Amino acid sequence: PVVTVTHGSSTAGGAYQTGLSDYIIMVRGRSRAFLAGPPLLKAATGEIATEEELGGAEMHTSISGLGDYLAEDDRDALRIAREIMAKLEWNRHVPQDDTTNVKPPRYDAEELLGIMPMDYKRPVDMKEVIARIVDDSDFLEFSPLYGSSTVCGHARVDGHPLGIITNNGPIDPAGATKATHFIQACCQAQIPLLYLNNTTGFMVGRHYEEAGMIKHGSKMIQAVTNATVPQVTIYCGASFGAGNYGMCGRGFHPRFCFSWPNAKTAVMGGEQAAKTMAIVTEAAMKRKGAEVDQAALDALQRKIVDNFDGQMDVFSTSAQLLDDGVIDPRDTRAVLSYVLSLCREAQVRQVQPMQFAVARP
Repeated sequence: PVVTVTHGSSTAGGAYQTGLSDYIIMVRGRSRAFLAGPPLLKAATGEIATEEELGGAEMHTSISGLGDYLAEDDRDALRIAREIMAKLEWNRHVPQDDTTNVKPPRYDAEELLGIMPMDYKRPVDMKEVIARIVDDSDFLEFSPLYGSSTVCGHARVDGHPLGIITNNGPIDPAGATKATHFIQACCQAQIPLLYLNNTTGFMVGRHYEEAGMIKHGSKMIQAVTNATVPQVTIYCGASFGAGNYGMCGRGFHPRFCFSWPNAKTAVMGGEQAAKTMAIVTEAAMKRKGAEVDQAALDALQRKIVDNFDGQMDVFSTSAQLLDDGVIDPRDTRAVLSYVLSLCREAQVRQVQPMQFAVARP
C-alpha cells in the first residue's frame, strides 16, 4: 500500500505522485494538486481560478475525491498517516496478539435495540452502530467528505482488523466510487470486509444517470464480486434492489451472512412497487380509452404493499436461506469475533494437495 501526505504543491506530472497513491492525506489551506497552476491555466485556456479553487485540499476531499483525509496541519497529517498504517495490519502473517487486552466498545450494546427504526425510510447514522460493535469504538473513516452517504473505514473487532462499508442512505456515484476504492485497498492489505446493509438502493434520476450511476455502480459490484478477502454481510435495515448487489448480498457469496430482526430484503419497497404498478395500470387504461377506476387502483396498491411486506420480512427471507440466521443486534460483536477468527484460521490452514489416496494395508 502507498500512503501519501501531500504537504504542499503537487503539480503537473508531479500530481500523479498523489493520484497514484492508495491513501491520500491533504492539508487544509496548504495542499495543492492540479495539472496546471493558475498562471499556466490562464495562458492556456484563459480561465481564471485561485489555487484553492483549482486544487485545494477541501475541494479534493469533498468534490473530486482525489483526497481521502483532510488534515488541519502538517502535524495532524502525520498523525493520520500513522493511524492508517496501524489499521493496515501489515504483520498479518505473524501469530495474532493476545486479545485479552482488547478494549470493548465505549457504548453499551443494549443501545443497538433503539438505534434502528422499524420504518426503513427513517434516516439512521450507521456510525452509531459501528461505535457499539468495534474495539474501543475506534473507527478511522475513509474519505468522509466524499460520497458521505456511503460510509467506509477501518476498525477492529476483538483484535481482528476489519474494513467496514455501510450506508446512511442510497448509494450515489461518489459513494460507489469510494466503496470500490476501499474494497480494492482492503484486498491489497488482506483485510476482511464487513457490509452493514442499510440502503434502499442506488440513486435514481436524470442527474444521477448523467453522472454515470450505472457505470460507477457496476465498478462497485465488480469489486465485491472479485474481492479476494473474506466478506461478511449483516442486514441491519433495508437491502433493496441493486443496492443488495453492491453491499454483498447473499447472491454474491459472502463467507457469512446474518440478519437483524428488523431487516428488510426486497427488489424494492412495497410502496414504490405499488405506486409503479398503479401508474402503469392507469396509463394502460387511458391508452385503451377506458375509464380509470380509482377504487380498483387503490385496492391493487394495498394488495401489492401487503404482498411485498410479507415477503421482505426477515423471517420469510431467512426461512428461504437468504442468510445464515437471524441474530440479536446485541450479539453482533460476539458473532463477528467468532466468524472472523474462523476466516483468519482458514487463511493460514492450507490444504496439502496429493496425487494419490492413502493406501489401506
